[in-house]
Amino acid sequence: MSDRASDGDALRPVSVRLERCGKTFADGTRALEPLDLEIKAGETAVFLGPSGCGKTTTLRIIAGLEMPDSGGRVLFDGADVTALPVEKRNVGLVFQSYALFPNMDVRGNVAYGLRVRGLPRTVRETRVDEMLAMMRIEALAHRRIDQLSGGQRQRVALARALAVRPRALLLDEPLTALDAKLRDVLRVEIDALLRRLGITAIYVTHDQAEAMALGDRIVVMEQGRVAQAGTPREIYQAPATRFVAEFIGTMNRLDGRCENGRFVTAAGAIPWPEAPAGAREILFRPEAVRLAAEGETPHLAGAVISAFFMGDHTRLFVAAGEGAPLVVEAAARRAFARGEKLGLIVEPGGVLTLKDTA
Repeated sequence: MSDRASDGDALRPVSVRLERCGKTFADGTRALEPLDLEIKAGETAVFLGPSGCGKTTTLRIIAGLEMPDSGGRVLFDGADVTALPVEKRNVGLVFQSYALFPNMDVRGNVAYGLRVRGLPRTVRETRVDEMLAMMRIEALAHRRIDQLSGGQRQRVALARALAVRPRALLLDEPLTALDAKLRDVLRVEIDALLRRLGITAIYVTHDQAEAMALGDRIVVMEQGRVAQAGTPREIYQAPATRFVAEFIGTMNRLDGRCENGRFVTAAGAIPWPEAPAGAREILFRPEAVRLAAEGETPHLAGAVISAFFMGDHTRLFVAAGEGAPLVVEAAARRAFARGEKLGLIVEPGGVLTLKDTA
């Protein structure tokens, strides 16, 4: 595999396969259990999970910054690259800290990887111009790094990573250091960029909103293992484990029993003809429960504990029987008083149970 690119080269996405890739550090810390995973060429795969779950270790193994334990292999388009160092894998890297060179201006930073690869000066200049235009930072070309805002530094880091026309783009928590509004803006820009380029992208985050927005597929990790891999819709609507159900979004939980096509709880009864035999617990998202309309027989009765006005809706915490309060998203047109009695309707299609809770 050549680490040089000609001026006519385009971004060519690569499939990435991990085979029995585990990681134990020298002090005996087991950061990653052996895992098998395939990322399709052109796919955006997001590794999502809490701190210490193994997502960054997995990214570093793919990049060539860490070696997997004995027996583990990393393959690009079926070719074993496990022994290749990071500079030979032709991947673009974007870190949380951006890792920009303070002694170089913007143009020098973007050109760095091209110079290391030995591309001719005319090719480097053309490529840098392309990247600056793509990131809309032409006006910053000769500005020092310490003169840039966080969002501008992020664009420079992306431009530098893409200038070498990598086979895969690896991003490790790239938006964490930015304020919430700027994160939202750059999330949209990164998504548009990845779709336009069609490049294989592997993105690490602990932010569920980023994962849902950017991922063609989300790999949820827990304690060094893959808890579930699937599309954002699959992960959200059909979580495979309690950890995934509770980590992704907000999940309501009620204990009870199945009885004549209903799930009976201390707060009422929810119609559930498809209930699995012996179910003792149900889960449902806030959007699957609504306030009962006037004259409508409610499934559950409850009382408002707290109400938070969010602008376009009000988030209610409702005591309904024993256990944790239910979270209900209500229209923002009215106010709610603490202790106010409410009737709730749970949409049957939004009810689920888990294999490990039945």
